[in-house]
Amino acid sequence: MALGNHSTILEFILLGLSADPHVQALLFVLFLGIYILTLMGNLLMLLVVRADPQLHTPMYFFLSHLSFLDFCFSSATVPKLLENLLSQRKTISVGGCLAQVFFVFESGGTEACLLSAMAYDRYVAICHPLLYGQMMSDQLCKGLVWGSWGLGFLNAFINTLLAMNLDFCRDDSIPHYSCELPSLFPLSCSDITTNVTVLLCSSIPHALGTCFLIIYSYTLIVSTILNISSTSGRSKAFSTCSSHLTVVLLYFGSAILRYVMPTSGSALELIFSVQYSAITPLVNPLIYSLKNNEVKAAVRRTLKKYLPY
Repeated sequence: MALGNHSTILEFILLGLSADPHVQALLFVLFLGIYILTLMGNLLMLLVVRADPQLHTPMYFFLSHLSFLDFCFSSATVPKLLENLLSQRKTISVGGCLAQVFFVFESGGTEACLLSAMAYDRYVAICHPLLYGQMMSDQLCKGLVWGSWGLGFLNAFINTLLAMNLDFCRDDSIPHYSCELPSLFPLSCSDITTNVTVLLCSSIPHALGTCFLIIYSYTLIVSTILNISSTSGRSKAFSTCSSHLTVVLLYFGSAILRYVMPTSGSALELIFSVQYSAITPLVNPLIYSLKNNEVKAAVRRTLKKYLPY
């Protein structure tokens, strides 16, 4: 990313989660463990879905992309957080900061679209089970996935490209452990009207559109489940979408709470940021593996295949 010569600030200081060295040491151990478990869990999910033929279905095709996204999402912020927890000078270059903004924006936007595609998959599975194979064709699944990646990339690219033209000549401290676009606006001495307008015009329809599709899909799903006469049938139908619904609530709940709050570096703001950027990528594979008998069986088969002893 080429920056103009007019920028007077060449690096930012990330204030992080705490200034206490003892707390930083504890946080380093904690987040290192979280990051290692996140990588292992999501890579294992990718391996299992790819290696087990019984999981070559639309639902697990979407899940494999969700695992890859969680891998990318966590890797965009946690390694820099770990580095800064060990460093005396917690800096990040302007170019590195904008790169982090892009990858966080792209991963987060793509995940929102992918979760709405997964909600549609659950709608078809429960409301139109006899037509599932016909409606969820390979072509449609690939189109939904690559469309999600494309929308996430376009949204991130436009906003990051505009941010590259900003002059940063005010305070160089960011009250956060990572670079996020709203945190950069107060540091700029340029006119940010266009940046804010484009951010709102691209992000609000993106967020509201994906939320609407998920809510609409689950409204139809709940309506169909309530019309099932047997209790066991209702329980089985609900269990097929409970994992996805849990992931949706975790991701959208923490992200919405994070971004409706003003950028101030408050403890509550940092907690919500940690939840959606570090904790959610960790628990997603656990939710799908612990609540899904097919995944648990596939994990056992894969481990026996690759670790026979």
